[in-house]
Amino acid sequence: MKKTCLVFSALLILLIMASIAFVIFQKNISLGEKVAVVRIEGPILDSKNPVEEINDYIKDPSVKAIVIRVDSPGGAVAPSQEIYEAVKKATSKKKVVVSMGSVAASGGYYISAPADTIVANPGTLTGSIGVIMEIPNIEGLMDKIGVKTEVVKSGRHKDIASIFRKLGKEERLILQNVLDDVHEQFIIAVSEGRDMPFDEVKELADGKVFTGKQALEAGLVDKLGSLQDAIDIAAKLAGIKGEPEVVSKKERFSVIDLLRGKFPKELSDIFPSLKIKYMLTP
Repeated sequence: MKKTCLVFSALLILLIMASIAFVIFQKNISLGEKVAVVRIEGPILDSKNPVEEINDYIKDPSVKAIVIRVDSPGGAVAPSQEIYEAVKKATSKKKVVVSMGSVAASGGYYISAPADTIVANPGTLTGSIGVIMEIPNIEGLMDKIGVKTEVVKSGRHKDIASIFRKLGKEERLILQNVLDDVHEQFIIAVSEGRDMPFDEVKELADGKVFTGKQALEAGLVDKLGSLQDAIDIAAKLAGIKGEPEVVSKKERFSVIDLLRGKFPKELSDIFPSLKIKYMLTP
């Protein structure tokens, strides 16, 4: 009897795994015209995942348009530039629409700039076209507790921006030149992406933030609306007839997830009442 239950449990597991594979395979081979949604949320510290996702959708012939959902206050310069380039590349292949969430500022605006259309909510915080470097100075604290640092270096400016002392005039000038150069790169990227004159963007690029409504008036976004509005706009730009199929990065499921009772949405739709605990009942 016990062996029979074990065999039955094993067959049930195989059946569920096969169902998952079938559903996912069926979704992957869908011939419908799709709009893909790429979500970029939180600080931009790494570009690997969003760049890979965008590139995958560029190669997918069933994806006719891409919506980039941006909800980010910005982040590191290099990852923002890499995502910017991926979005720019995507616009040469497909229609790309940015949907701004609560915040799409600084690096969040940088990556949005090359899109065909930018859609913001009226209350979205965006803009903040600027670059900042903050260097803590704990020299006074170190003096109070009687701790001193000894520096051995090769290269006069190797310890530039040390937290243990104040910046010198020459060091401040070096760092200011670096930030000014990156700021100019930012302005150029926005100018090219938005097809706006450099000087016009420069006037707006003093680091201030705009609401979505203000950004529309300043020419930094194209329309006011929600994520669904952005999807509808992307479908229309791509010439999709009727309701588009919306796809996004799939959740990854493992056998451990199944044993914990976590089911893909597609499988839950097929077997709404199935619970994993029944599979483990002797």
